[in-house]
Amino acid sequence: METRGGAWVVMAGWCVFSSGAVTAFLLWVLLRVSQAQGYFLPFRQPETCDHNQYFDISALTCVQCGDNQKQDAQGTSCVCLPGFQMISSNGGPDIICKKCPDNMKGVTEDGWDCISCPSGLTAEGKCHCPTGHILVERNVNGTLLPQANCELCDDTENSFTKANALENRCIRCEPTFINASRSCACSEPNILTGGLCISNKGSFPSHLLSTARLGELGMSSASEWFAKYLQSTAIACWMYANLTSCQALGNMCVMNMNSLDTVTFDACRLFQLVFEKTAGLSTVHSISFWRQNLPWLFYGEQAGLAPQILSTAPLPANFSFTGQNQNTKLKFVAASYDIRGYFLKWQTLEGGVLQLCPDTETRLNAAYSFGTTYQQSCEISVSKILADFPTPVFYDIYLEYTDKNQHQNIWAVPVLNLNLQHNKLFVNQDSDPSKWILTRRIFLVDAISGRENDLGSQPRVIRIATQISLSISLVPNTKNGNIYPPLITIAYNDIDIKDPKSQSVKVSFSVKYEMNQGEAFVQTNIALGVLGGLAILSSLLKTAGWKRRIGSPMIDLQTVMKFLLYYAGDLANVFFIITVGTGLYWIIFFKAQKSVSVLLPMPVQEEHFVTYVGCAFALKALQFLHKIISQITIDIFFIDWERPKGKVLKAVEGEGGVRSATVPVSIWRTYFVANEWNEIQTVRKINPLFQVLTVLFFLEVVGFKNLALMDSSSSLSRNPSSYIAPYSRILRYAVTTALWLVIGIIQIVFFAAFYERFVEDKIRQFVDLCSMSNISVFLLSHKCFGYYIHGRSVHGHADTNMEEMNMNLKREAENLCSQRGLVPNTDNQTFQIAVSGQMRQHYDRIHETLTRKNGPARLLSSSASTFEQSIKAYHAMNKFLGSFIDHVHKEMDYFIKDKLLLERVLGMEFMEPMEKSIFYNDESYSFSSMLYYGNEATLLIFDLLFFCVVDLACQNFILAAFLTYLQQEIFRFIRNTVGQKNLVTKTLVDQRFLI
Repeated sequence: METRGGAWVVMAGWCVFSSGAVTAFLLWVLLRVSQAQGYFLPFRQPETCDHNQYFDISALTCVQCGDNQKQDAQGTSCVCLPGFQMISSNGGPDIICKKCPDNMKGVTEDGWDCISCPSGLTAEGKCHCPTGHILVERNVNGTLLPQANCELCDDTENSFTKANALENRCIRCEPTFINASRSCACSEPNILTGGLCISNKGSFPSHLLSTARLGELGMSSASEWFAKYLQSTAIACWMYANLTSCQALGNMCVMNMNSLDTVTFDACRLFQLVFEKTAGLSTVHSISFWRQNLPWLFYGEQAGLAPQILSTAPLPANFSFTGQNQNTKLKFVAASYDIRGYFLKWQTLEGGVLQLCPDTETRLNAAYSFGTTYQQSCEISVSKILADFPTPVFYDIYLEYTDKNQHQNIWAVPVLNLNLQHNKLFVNQDSDPSKWILTRRIFLVDAISGRENDLGSQPRVIRIATQISLSISLVPNTKNGNIYPPLITIAYNDIDIKDPKSQSVKVSFSVKYEMNQGEAFVQTNIALGVLGGLAILSSLLKTAGWKRRIGSPMIDLQTVMKFLLYYAGDLANVFFIITVGTGLYWIIFFKAQKSVSVLLPMPVQEEHFVTYVGCAFALKALQFLHKIISQITIDIFFIDWERPKGKVLKAVEGEGGVRSATVPVSIWRTYFVANEWNEIQTVRKINPLFQVLTVLFFLEVVGFKNLALMDSSSSLSRNPSSYIAPYSRILRYAVTTALWLVIGIIQIVFFAAFYERFVEDKIRQFVDLCSMSNISVFLLSHKCFGYYIHGRSVHGHADTNMEEMNMNLKREAENLCSQRGLVPNTDNQTFQIAVSGQMRQHYDRIHETLTRKNGPARLLSSSASTFEQSIKAYHAMNKFLGSFIDHVHKEMDYFIKDKLLLERVLGMEFMEPMEKSIFYNDESYSFSSMLYYGNEATLLIFDLLFFCVVDLACQNFILAAFLTYLQQEIFRFIRNTVGQKNLVTKTLVDQRFLI
């Protein structure tokens, strides 16, 4: 028995194990099948369920209701059919219904009991009572009556009651009914409107305009809201001084854009009528525009009132950026009302109350940081606007402040509604503030007044505040940060609704700060006039010096053009000085001030400044081109002092014999010097690439560009999550010019104090090279003026071997030979020269043959080829200039002297070279004025202005840096290329030897 029992146990265990394994296997198979099929289900919506089904909110599908049941009104549960009472309910669709007996076919309002209904049944199986009666199903203690009663409400003078909307209670009639007819009925000749009974004996207008003004779309739209509530609201406000009705009437006027018309009786005309009829009432807070019981909508219609309100009484509060009394927060608060006139709450504007564009709270609140110019714009779907703003909310804006007694007060903020019409004129769009009509109340979105037939339908038109701008004006000459009352400028757009999901609208919100810039403009114009006059004097002196240097006393068209070119350069410097000074003034005084006394110019006010910068660039570009043309049109000749070292036997072509001839002088030294001259043409005192990259590094990487933001912060770094104010063009210009000039000056000082002393001085090296090569440079920048570099070797010759050259250098280092200067025992090798007219005429005769391509030569045989003529003319010029320097021509002699201090300052020569030429000692190497080297100031300012103009146009420092470096390289290439051609043409140097 025990063995058999154990076997049974084992068999039972095996069965259990087998059944569990089979179950697990089946579950695994089902899981795999479901995974193979995917996780999907049919898509059902509540309205697709049958009348005997309900929508299961858990399974998201339609489920059959129980017996004697049907779908409820919401579609998510079940209720009993008419004639059936509910005997069990666990909430939701889990109910049990039972048929009522034949003698009690009605069901109570709660559905739990059956009752007899003497006056019939409704479609839902509930008891029905005649109009004016209420249904009574239970005693006062809750006991169910055997039969429902229909009680008639007493509308006589004893009670004045009527049935409520649910017809389950008797309530007192509307007071207007009692006052007009002494009953609960509004019989003729009384008027029933908006649930009010109005006596026809008053003087209230009978023909009201219940349409919404759509000024932008050029039409009016029938408004169900106005048709239903305008008359009753106005009467309740006028006759009964109902506070809520008065607020609702004011809201309707605001929905009509506060527009006034003396002909039609619309919402605003009714409000004005009520305002006039209640003149006997007291004012609120002694404000004449704010009548007791009425909202404050208007400031008045008197001409010239708006400027008085905006610029007469300063706000009794101080704003400061730093210090113990720091105050940088604009505390705006708003009293908000719903469309029916009910007060909602006091609320601060922080958190984006007036900003339709979504953003982080930090960036939204930055709009109310004093001194921060704020701009926000976006595009929003109309469907989202309809979902977020089903009914409008109205705001009366105030600025909260603390007075000197530490009391909290609020200041009403006026509104300039650009859509307001006064007698069909958009007066607030006029540029003359004296014609403006200021208002008080605003809203963001109105999706109610555009509903034509049914308040539950989609509106035909919605009105959106697409542009909201807050303007804050600083009191002139304030030292404590006083401001005038802020002004809210608002513009609405009427959107014709067609397809809300595909329609969108652009909205913007901005805060701008302004101050009277008239005094600044006057001071700038004075500075421009004074400096412009000095520029005229400077240009006249330069023109006089130029006339003396070309040897022409006549004033002709060329003289006038030259004066204008000089004046362009000087006037460019005037504009540059004014713009740099103006920019530095704003960045220093705005960013560093404690109590606010200045505010940045607005973009419109910056136009004068941008014009000045454009003028400075255009005139400086003209000066730059003038200098380049002057440099590439100079006359230059390399005088070779080397003499032949003997004679050689030379074969004679065509004669078959030989004869002796002088050893030719090598041209390589001349080529080498000419090549070096070509290389130093664009040498500068700064490194242009380093200049551009360093400025860009400090602006973009270090963060100096953040100083140009239109806010009060002086920090070089900004939190990416915080609001970044727009850039001020004046501040961008100021930061850029300050960095550019500082870095440029540092480079120039480093170049002069260190690099030229210890590394390389290419200008002085070129003079040394001339001495080593036994080559002098004769350069005429004007007809009778130029420069001379004396390169005559003190050793007599330079075309020698290495050993002799080293010996010559050693002798020169040990002062065993004479000095290099033109005058014996002096070192001065560079001179400014003023040549006489006779010398210039002789020079021109030879030079004409030197540069002639075709035709007979005057000094040479006409039978020789053109190149041979040029070669002979070259030797003739070399011989003439050498003899001129050696005082050979007594009729064309010269003398050497020092320039007077005044001559150096004015840049002109007082003595004219009448019979003799004049060589002025020039230890400053002023011949570099014919190179980039001597015009660094002009180049530096031109590059700076080019950089700034590109940045002002594109607001992009990187693009400005790239284009600036590109134009530097282009002009350098042009200068070198044209300079090479000029060198080849005028000195016969083969271009193949110019690198």
